[in-house]
Amino acid sequence: MTTATLQTPASTDEAEILALLAGVRKAHLDKSAGGIAAPYAPHAAVYDLEPPLAHDGIEVGRKERWLASWETPVELEARDLWLRVSGDLAFAHGYMRMSGKKHGAERGVSFWMRETVCLERVGGAWKIVHEHTSVPFYMDASLRPAFDLEP
Repeated sequence: MTTATLQTPASTDEAEILALLAGVRKAHLDKSAGGIAAPYAPHAAVYDLEPPLAHDGIEVGRKERWLASWETPVELEARDLWLRVSGDLAFAHGYMRMSGKKHGAERGVSFWMRETVCLERVGGAWKIVHEHTSVPFYMDASLRPAFDLEP
């Protein structure tokens, strides 16, 4: 089990998965839709922040349009990552900060969200088969996203 992104992995599998997740963060920084999509299984269950409620895999064109809406690179920072590998399945969860500036925005954004990723070894390589990203919201009458929370 890995409990932080900077901890030395306990196994080759953990090292491969941590490298895969780091590659996804780098692909966001590079605005590479293909690089973001590469580690996902074709029909991965993706529950990200963008509607609809679920996506069937990563559609590169949709990701390209999203990346083009950013004036700056999209920076992702992982924190408190917990990783467990069992055979050909792996499960990770933690926090992810997204930072950057959208075109037309007066200022940049920087907020923490929750991230869960499930992976499966397919043909000898790890693939993301499930991803769930969410932002908590205030349970008062405003129902506003809790972008001010930090881990």
